Amino acid sequence: MRFLRCADSGLLIELADLEAVQALYAVLVEDPPEGVTDLVPAARTLLLHLDPRANTAAVEAGVRAVEPRDGAPASGDLLQVPVVYDGADLAEVAELTGLTEQEVVHRHTSAEWTVAFGGFAPGFGYLAGGPPELVVPRRTESRTKVPPGSVGLAGAFSGIYPRESPGGWQLIGRTGLEIWRVDREPPALLRPGVRVQFREVP
Repeated sequence: MRFLRCADSGLLIELADLEAVQALYAVLVEDPPEGVTDLVPAARTLLLHLDPRANTAAVEAGVRAVEPRDGAPASGDLLQVPVVYDGADLAEVAELTGLTEQEVVHRHTSAEWTVAFGGFAPGFGYLAGGPPELVVPRRTESRTKVPPGSVGLAGAFSGIYPRESPGGWQLIGRTGLEIWRVDREPPALLRPGVRVQFREVP
């Protein structure tokens, strides 16, 4: 664990990997040290937003004193995501994995995914916990426009594009859910710790 000061009111913790981030986040999100106002997990870091009056050294000592818990944090929320599996890259994913297209769909819908962290665009959640058979590389060439609601795979993650944007994920389907909406509280459906179950629909 490496601690780095981040501006006037932040503390960035560098960790070995995503599993280490999730293990520490799972504990701190339930019982944050005094002075911590928000926690932002990423692939190999955990950012602690601090009250400007917080004692940074005390916060660091408090973090070092906790015992990380194995397993991803779960908020208790389970989001059911209906998906039409007709993505432009579904056939390529099947070829990359050695599965049939229906087997790709079956494995994607059988897993319970968890939002590990957010990034890339507002509302975009990196979903972890999928089967190892679905680990595939990003596309060699990114698309200039990916429609909102597109469901994709990249590396060990699955994700849903919250709005139209460029993107290089392997697209396997689409959902009609509004993943990000500014007039909703909270705006993002995919927040760290939320569990996700994909469901195939015609």
